[in-house]
Amino acid sequence: MVARIEKYLDEVSKLVLKIPSEAVERIASVILEAYKKGNRIFVFGNGGGSSTSAHFVCDLAKGTIAEGKPRLKAISLAENMPLLTAWANDTDYTNTFGEQLKNLVEQGDVVIGLSGSGMSPNVINAFHVANDAGAVSILLSGFDGGNALQAATDAIVVPSTDMQQIEDVHMILTHIIFRCLKKEIAES
Repeated sequence: MVARIEKYLDEVSKLVLKIPSEAVERIASVILEAYKKGNRIFVFGNGGGSSTSAHFVCDLAKGTIAEGKPRLKAISLAENMPLLTAWANDTDYTNTFGEQLKNLVEQGDVVIGLSGSGMSPNVINAFHVANDAGAVSILLSGFDGGNALQAATDAIVVPSTDMQQIEDVHMILTHIIFRCLKKEIAES
């Protein structure tokens, strides 16, 4: 069992080191710019991506608070189960995030979708809604980015086909972005 654990840790470590720091900085800068303009950050995903989106929103909305500074407006679209299931049941699952965005998204907002495969129709649909509204759409994915890569304004793609390792790296990425934002907001 120790050999399997060491192998997994080694593989995740190698994946993390393949992520270009410039791409992470670029995403953090987009969110920071939206914050400075008073825009909102919407985050969502399915399964593990849903959990990561909720965690990321918690970090952004609470963890970036600095005395005397405006608060970062972060919202998870993956947490309102009655609304998610209403859209899924009454229309189609592909509408779960996009229809929520239609009520909320505005020009200059940032919309972040997590999709391990990049093939989640509800994430892709939400990116189209965001783009139509003049928001910035950002994908965190794995595999080759899938169809969501073409719909997103920007992306970080974890070069792996192992879903758990992709999700591990997504969590690391959200923590790095959060820590960058926390420092920038505190020092601005």
